[in-house]
Amino acid sequence: MKTEAELKDRSGNKCELCESTGPLKVYEVPPVAANEADKEIYICETCLDQIEKRQELDSNHWQCLTTSMWSEIPAVQVVAWRMLNRFRQESWAADNLEMMYLDDELMEFAKATGDHTGDGSVELHKDSNGNILTAGDTVTLIKDLDVKGSSLNAKIGTAVRNIRLDPNNVEYIEGKVDGQMIVILTKYVKKQG
Repeated sequence: MKTEAELKDRSGNKCELCESTGPLKVYEVPPVAANEADKEIYICETCLDQIEKRQELDSNHWQCLTTSMWSEIPAVQVVAWRMLNRFRQESWAADNLEMMYLDDELMEFAKATGDHTGDGSVELHKDSNGNILTAGDTVTLIKDLDVKGSSLNAKIGTAVRNIRLDPNNVEYIEGKVDGQMIVILTKYVKKQG
């Protein structure tokens, strides 16, 4: 394991993928196994959120891979290869994938998560206006809702605080209305400021 100070030094205190100088974090490239050195990279929050599918992919941001894919750091090469695969339908990414070479051991590591097999789309919880919802947000109901299995009727305009996201379905959130935990369809809520 490299220390954050070593990664700062190695990266010149820049994101090893996009060269951003914003807030940077240590990212352990999955799959992470004990006692494996050089599986960490130093990256910005934007790269991290999109790698971990907490944000929609921004093709313009990832044009940086045209440069970072040539890094001498194996973990940077692996992440670049995985991200290029998410964009493989775009000509710039397909061209870069054709040029990129990973030896057999590194290719095995790059394919280990299976991330390269998806189409790169990210499904996020969104309200009726398309705003991204996160756990802990406050939302307002935009429709009267009858709660199944209960006599509760949640009225339009009701604020639901500290929502929870359903990890298995982006169309569902959970929240308390009148002290009762209920499941709400995201299309019936709007995020509060």
